[in-house]
Amino acid sequence: MYISIRESRLVRSVPANVLALGAVSLVTDVSSEMITAVLPLYLVGTLGLSLLQFGVLDGLYFGVTALVRVAGGHAADRFRRRKLVAGLGYGLSAVCKLGLLATSSVPLLGAVIAADRTGKGLRTAPRDALITLSAPADRLGGAFGVHRAMDTVGAFLGPLAAFGVLSVTAGAYDAVFVVSFCVAVLGVLLLALYVRDRRGPVTAGVSLRAAVLRQAAFRRICLVAVTLGLVTVSDSFVYLLLQKRLALPPQLFPLLPLGTAGAYLLLAVPFGKLADRYGRAAVFTGGHVALLAAYLLLMGPGWLVPVLALHGVFYAATDGVLMALAGPLLPEGVRTSGLALLQTGQATARMLSSILFGALWTALEAGPGLAVMAAGLAVSIVVAWRGLRR
Repeated sequence: MYISIRESRLVRSVPANVLALGAVSLVTDVSSEMITAVLPLYLVGTLGLSLLQFGVLDGLYFGVTALVRVAGGHAADRFRRRKLVAGLGYGLSAVCKLGLLATSSVPLLGAVIAADRTGKGLRTAPRDALITLSAPADRLGGAFGVHRAMDTVGAFLGPLAAFGVLSVTAGAYDAVFVVSFCVAVLGVLLLALYVRDRRGPVTAGVSLRAAVLRQAAFRRICLVAVTLGLVTVSDSFVYLLLQKRLALPPQLFPLLPLGTAGAYLLLAVPFGKLADRYGRAAVFTGGHVALLAAYLLLMGPGWLVPVLALHGVFYAATDGVLMALAGPLLPEGVRTSGLALLQTGQATARMLSSILFGALWTALEAGPGLAVMAAGLAVSIVVAWRGLRR
């Protein structure tokens, strides 16, 4: 894959700790995306869940993280053990890959997914806080871009690995779960061996509540993230919509995330640099415009490559950029807690969005349901831009 000389220099200028965290995320994403790539079809096609049941489980995938992000972030800040809290999260998610082998009932599946998302909720804010503490503030967009690009290499390889395992095992989902567990363990080992904690001095007299109350800009960012999250259709539903619209054979379903991951991988670093140079708010808002365009194509011709490419543009322009936008507004002593609070609001909104879209698909069919979400997204983009521009 071609990498420009300027992008190569950017990667070399990124602190080693950010690269180590990127390596951990790369390996972990191979594991998690193996599961994500097959789970929708496994639940709906093999276990026979209804779309509303799947919407509830998919919402749970986002929502459970909301219950633990702030608590995990607070613990990481209070005891200055960001690496330890992140490691607990990575380890818990690894164990849950084996839990999928042991059950096929909806309640138990919900419990396993809840535990897996608990692990993600524990690890995400400490990891992102470590990135903000490891790179200069004026280069955070580029640092997050490099990290997210490495993360997306894993997201690209995960579906390929799942497709390969299913091909050689004649469609054995259990084999996918076992391989995913082994890869996740490798990610935990990389974290333990190569990531350095950034403990820093104790920041006396600073609380999360006081920091947030003093930061109107941070509160505005949280409100914008929640508003947009409420009208963001989850990845799983996007891929199910494509599979239904294009009548793709089930064995090709795990390959759909590759289009998103490929665009994300190519654009994460350039968009991070653009955000540092021209404004993170503008790039973040533009990413949601790309998502709206993907929805409109899904309701229209349903072209496979443009939809997946726009989906990847959305993630490249929003995921790390949001953390780079919010992180410098928070004191170091409460940065993990503050980012966890932001991520909690976003995760809760996306949980409600998944349940809502599952209900809309059930009641109105896919097209009208997506039209409702697209209209809400269009209005939210205007509101978000007016808020962030201030």
